[in-house]
Amino acid sequence: MQGNVGIFVDAVNVTMNGGFGLRYDILRKFATRDGCVPSRMNVYLAYDQERAEMDESYRQKTERFSEVLRDFEFKVIEKPMQYYEDESTEEVITKSTVDMDMAVDMLTQADHLDKIILLTNNGSYVSVIRAIQEKGTRVELVGFDDMSPELRKEVDLYISGYLIPGLLPIESPYGWGEVGSRVRGVCYDFSHNDGYGFLRYLVKLNENLWITDSRFEESPYQTVFAHISQFENNLDTEFLPSRHLIFEFDLIENEKGLVAEEIVLVSAP
Repeated sequence: MQGNVGIFVDAVNVTMNGGFGLRYDILRKFATRDGCVPSRMNVYLAYDQERAEMDESYRQKTERFSEVLRDFEFKVIEKPMQYYEDESTEEVITKSTVDMDMAVDMLTQADHLDKIILLTNNGSYVSVIRAIQEKGTRVELVGFDDMSPELRKEVDLYISGYLIPGLLPIESPYGWGEVGSRVRGVCYDFSHNDGYGFLRYLVKLNENLWITDSRFEESPYQTVFAHISQFENNLDTEFLPSRHLIFEFDLIENEKGLVAEEIVLVSAP
């Protein structure tokens, strides 16, 4: 696929739901993996002005965050927090217009986009996605924790951000996918009688994400053997196999080939 792609990120929502440390340069590479040109790259940031006036550290971190994103040609759209007082409890409530503003921008800019990459877990975007798809624009969703099932089902493609190589930091002395490295993947096959299964992980970004069978040369995925003894002790393997449980593991090579060791659950619905 070629054409124009737009990226729309609710930065605070992503950070609070598993996406802390997200690499926006890798996000851009993911969005353009099929030859699309990044036409719009918007990051929406709820900004607490009162806190910024009192907390210099918060203000400086926000400024650095914006500067780094601008280096990657993202537009940072700061939306000030709004404050309301609950008359019955006298509690001060903070709100932001990020959701509304991002939805409006997506709808108006979709006319000039062939594909949109959306990063949020807010289920209220379901109707927005439908309206965008009716314009003929493809919508892909990247998420982390607590993803809305309705949102995941409505988009044209959903992928967990945990599975995209390099998108989130990971402690490993080797590059993602190299023998000895630590990667993340899903358990797509598991035999409870035999006590073993297979994990699948993404090794490269290209237009063939739909070719999940790693036996095909065009597939960007790799498969690794996983024995039940290598899963963390308190894991209930009754839920295996699963496309929604995300595991982190070491890639080890022995006489049988690639095997997964030190398998730890990092995200679940």
